[in-house]
Amino acid sequence: MAITDWPADERPRERLLARGAAALSDAELLALFLRVGIKGKSAVDLARDLLTEFGSLTALCSASPGAFSAIPGMGLAKYAQLQAVLELARRALGEEMAQRDVFDSPAAVRDWLRLKLGRLPREVFLVILLDSQNRVIGSEELFQGTLAQTSVHPREVVKLVLAHNAAAVILAHNHPSGVGEPSQADRLLTDTLKQALALVDVRVLDHFIVAGNASPVSFAERGLL
Repeated sequence: MAITDWPADERPRERLLARGAAALSDAELLALFLRVGIKGKSAVDLARDLLTEFGSLTALCSASPGAFSAIPGMGLAKYAQLQAVLELARRALGEEMAQRDVFDSPAAVRDWLRLKLGRLPREVFLVILLDSQNRVIGSEELFQGTLAQTSVHPREVVKLVLAHNAAAVILAHNHPSGVGEPSQADRLLTDTLKQALALVDVRVLDHFIVAGNASPVSFAERGLL
């Protein structure tokens, strides 16, 4: 049965307009993105198939163009649209962080980091640069590593903050393994960077570990800074 044949209060679009996007399931939200299904399947059915095939929204969004296009009804055009939606979300959250003190929008910081790092297959170390009012002035991926580790050089972090005249930073890196708990190496690295940046009067406000689609783990909240 086509979605247009469903009762009005069960259609994803009408439910979103009446109750808000948060009221919809992952499959319903994805169905609105897909807009149409394929022969014998509604957009919701197709969305459920995609989630089953990839296992999660995170895995779906991080799929390669080839893997995504291999699903019946999908293609490079849909893949490009999905990536555009994700980039729009990242940019919107980035604008929100840049306009306000990051402590006024902690959810935006976490969501931006999840979109930026949560789906990467390799470990990446990111520095968010802040001005004296804790507003974002930029961000940069400094180091990339293997699935297991990355080498972070304190002098490169110091050079970066000085080049941008940053007053504070938020550090972040991902754990492609999906395990968000800080390792002993993560703690040692944080202490080393905190000490190095203190020499140039730059504060480390937090260090986040991003693991998949889970909420990033905060060193500050754990009392590790």
